[in-house]
Amino acid sequence: MASAPKPVLILGGSGAVGSRAVAALRRLQPELPIVIGARDIARANAVAQSAGNATALEVDLGRADLGVPAGATFSAVVTLLNDETLNSMKYAQTHGLPYVSFSDHLFEISPKVALYLQKPTSAPILFLGHALGGATTLSALHFARELRSIETLDVAVAIYDDDHGGPATNTDLERAGRVSPLLRKNGRWIWASGDDIERTVTAADGTKHRGNAFPLLDVVSLAAATDAPNVRFDIAVRSAASRPAGKRPSTEMIFEIDGVDADGKKRRVRHEVVDDEDLSTLSARGLAITVERLLGLAGGPPVPPGLYNPETILDPADVIQKLEAFGARIARDVQR
Repeated sequence: MASAPKPVLILGGSGAVGSRAVAALRRLQPELPIVIGARDIARANAVAQSAGNATALEVDLGRADLGVPAGATFSAVVTLLNDETLNSMKYAQTHGLPYVSFSDHLFEISPKVALYLQKPTSAPILFLGHALGGATTLSALHFARELRSIETLDVAVAIYDDDHGGPATNTDLERAGRVSPLLRKNGRWIWASGDDIERTVTAADGTKHRGNAFPLLDVVSLAAATDAPNVRFDIAVRSAASRPAGKRPSTEMIFEIDGVDADGKKRRVRHEVVDDEDLSTLSARGLAITVERLLGLAGGPPVPPGLYNPETILDPADVIQKLEAFGARIARDVQR
């Protein structure tokens, strides 16, 4: 008889993304127990009660043991907030637990890389500071597979200006906005400035919006996976006033790819993934898909100790199928 699975500890699981991540993970894995670690225990209890098979736990990131009761056991530690102490990662390494870092930008991962290198065989460490919990990068790689080689990979996420997410999301966006974005241009890495920061992004309805390059991990993941000499990731913000009355904020992923197909012909393609849910919900779904794979609950055995990005453990085709099951709509070879 198989033993009962140990719970996943989700730090920040009562926030805007966290509560949705709990719901998405529950949908994917109905039997997986979840512990919601938070400072606001009343709010965490409410999320736990709504999810079922979940409990709340008051945590303190200022403590090496996170304030977790002695003897508590978990299957993974998922950190949805900016842990400046790194105590959550140290706790995971000490206990040999898979660790997911959700809120780190390109310019913030060095301390965790160094900490990993001190104990490289202690636990699997996954960076997930990617747009929409890795869903954007995996979708891009799904479409990129159709070409033999990639010259340019322009990726954008379009959101509405009233899609604020929660306080943690807003803080993440503010931190990112203070740093120059990283781009790959003509085979070289540059910290973008001037005209390189902005580009025009055409939304799924044909309207044009200003896109701004953003220092998320998508750009380095995509460049490493495709070897494309030109890669950028942008966020385009649309006015809520342009949305039909009564319609909730939706999210779009837009992929424009220049490359060479299997027949040796140059092609430029555009694909779109559109979902009627908001930024926080799609980010939560991407996280849930990644966590179930990390634990070996889908797509293969548990991931061994190592340092990972989502594209190194997930199959792009599987991710696309899960996004469609959640409600995403895919438009291929679109002309705009």
